[in-house]
Amino acid sequence: MIIQFLDREKEQEEIKEILESKKSELFILYGRRRVGKTELALHATKNKKRIYYLAVGENNLERFYSVCMNFDREAANLKKDWEVLFDFLKNRAEVIIIDEFQNLIHEDRNILPLFQSIVDVVLKGSKLKLFLLGSSVSIITSKVLSYKSPLYGRRTASIRLKPVSFFDLHKFFPKEPIEKLVEIYGFADGVPFYLVKIDIELWKWFDKEINQEKSFLRDEIDFLMKYEFADSGTYKLILEAIANGKTKINEIKDFTNFKRTDITPYLKNLIDVGFLKRAVPVTENIKSRHGRYFISDNFLKFWFRFIYPNLSSIEEGVFNTSLIKADYNSYLGFVFENIAKQFLIKNMPINFTRLDRQWGTVPKATKGGNTYEIDLVGIDDKTKEVLFIGCKWSDLKEKEARKVLKELKEKSKFVEWERKKEYFGLIGKKVLGKEKLRKEGWFVWDLEDLEKMILQKL
Repeated sequence: MIIQFLDREKEQEEIKEILESKKSELFILYGRRRVGKTELALHATKNKKRIYYLAVGENNLERFYSVCMNFDREAANLKKDWEVLFDFLKNRAEVIIIDEFQNLIHEDRNILPLFQSIVDVVLKGSKLKLFLLGSSVSIITSKVLSYKSPLYGRRTASIRLKPVSFFDLHKFFPKEPIEKLVEIYGFADGVPFYLVKIDIELWKWFDKEINQEKSFLRDEIDFLMKYEFADSGTYKLILEAIANGKTKINEIKDFTNFKRTDITPYLKNLIDVGFLKRAVPVTENIKSRHGRYFISDNFLKFWFRFIYPNLSSIEEGVFNTSLIKADYNSYLGFVFENIAKQFLIKNMPINFTRLDRQWGTVPKATKGGNTYEIDLVGIDDKTKEVLFIGCKWSDLKEKEARKVLKELKEKSKFVEWERKKEYFGLIGKKVLGKEKLRKEGWFVWDLEDLEKMILQKL
């Protein structure tokens, strides 16, 4: 669908520059499955003389040879050899796209030095653009982009394609109110493959999809995990732990029965492919021992929270989506934090150099316990200004908003960071009396303000 490309203006501009260059180019486009790599590459090159080849598990040279013959019948006279075929095509095609390039790597361990020779020797002096696409982030980063790769230093450009921003979801659902966009984002994140599946009202779509015998919701995670990891069961167990609130390494270890030394490589691999992120308090160094682990993809979070525990009843056909709906607002709390962070980055009430969550211990145990958490803290390291933000996925009366801001101000006293000026704010679903609060010096926004920002972009 053409709508999938309305959110990729930046990437399309980068690819356009590559296509307009007067020399040979090696472009690497990679990212998790379902994020729209193939569609983007095909859309960007639709007016070019191109060859598109989808690599599979075996016989890739034979299959590529057939694609070449379909492009130009004279290829039938050639030897079945990668270098020979590229030499033939370099002045006939403008673009060659090899999709799922990691499958070539799996099939032939010599493919990388072979493609090094193609780039260095065969394509030298030509204007051919070679696009290598990959859905296995771990293989592309370790085998193609790393300094140990034979292709290291050969790429002229690379893009790791990420899910679209929340503030681009209106391009997929132009008639939906912003509250509905938040609900959709909590399920699909910004992954085009999931977004375009929702062709009716979200909860009606859930009812229809879950009751289908071949619903992708049942096996999508297994599909994604097996694509990246041989031991997918272990990785699922780790993600299940984190989805259940076990964010510290010892908590994850206890949930999974791992020893501390055993689990670290698994966590690193999950971070490398974009399934996890490790966060530290915003005031601390990235190496802080206070790091926590969070699932970085809303679809994964949704699946492990609502689908995985109910797979048996879904298979039996007795699951009712009202069970998801009843708990969905609670789930959306963390989703809304991420949306608020995106809003602040776009809105920039102060010039942050850092913006993230903050947590820590209080000097003395208080009525609220011996730890504190603040949803978002924005820091300007240069001016020593700091902005403390509370996020509430709920409707707040003025009195309730003031209580949130008062508690935020109290918690800010526990943050050990030298500052010259501090600000306090709130982002809620709906905040009554927000104009009055703003006049008093508080930063206050709600969905109405987020929607205005979206409408200003149209």
